[in-house]
Amino acid sequence: MKQNRFRYLLVIAIVLISIFVFYLPSDQVVYAQAPTGSIPTVTSSPAGPTITVRLDPDQPQINVRSGPGTEYDKVGVLLAGQSVPAKGRTPGGSWILIVYPGTAGGTAWVFSPFVDLSPGASLPIIEPPPTPTPLTTATIDPTLAAQFIVTAAPTRLPTYTPAPPLEIPTFVDNSKPATLGGVPMGLIIIILVSLGVVTGLLAFTQNR
Repeated sequence: MKQNRFRYLLVIAIVLISIFVFYLPSDQVVYAQAPTGSIPTVTSSPAGPTITVRLDPDQPQINVRSGPGTEYDKVGVLLAGQSVPAKGRTPGGSWILIVYPGTAGGTAWVFSPFVDLSPGASLPIIEPPPTPTPLTTATIDPTLAAQFIVTAAPTRLPTYTPAPPLEIPTFVDNSKPATLGGVPMGLIIIILVSLGVVTGLLAFTQNR
């Protein structure tokens, strides 16, 4: 009998605890009433001129230098599509001065053909810093240089000997007919032949 009563009390206790846990009212959320008046908004001041690195698949980044020229030291890089504030430009506009933290003065220079300036921006002309001087100056040891200097010995040029004069042969014109005492040889031969014929005829007639 006592055990049954204890079971009933235990069941009732469990039921009451369950009701208390699941049906406990949740905390009420209080929403503040929105003000009906106008609230002043904070607007940021214009950022000023900026440059944006052009998107070029062949050039994912550009160099940032301490001065407007390749003779100045490289101080960092800008990635393609990155934008930074611009402060000025060189007299020719080839280089642009930008804000670049971590450098002397917090500024550096970029080559203008690699970037796009914000539309309508006007940059003041900034005088470039002095060019860096090399730490060491190359010198030439005159003793060492003298070892590589070769003096060519003078060579005697051949003397010019004029060619002997040309001997021009003379030719005798044999085209004229031969003569004997001014009489052509052909005429003399014809006369002799004629005399022989006449003599032969005379001798022939006398023998008859």
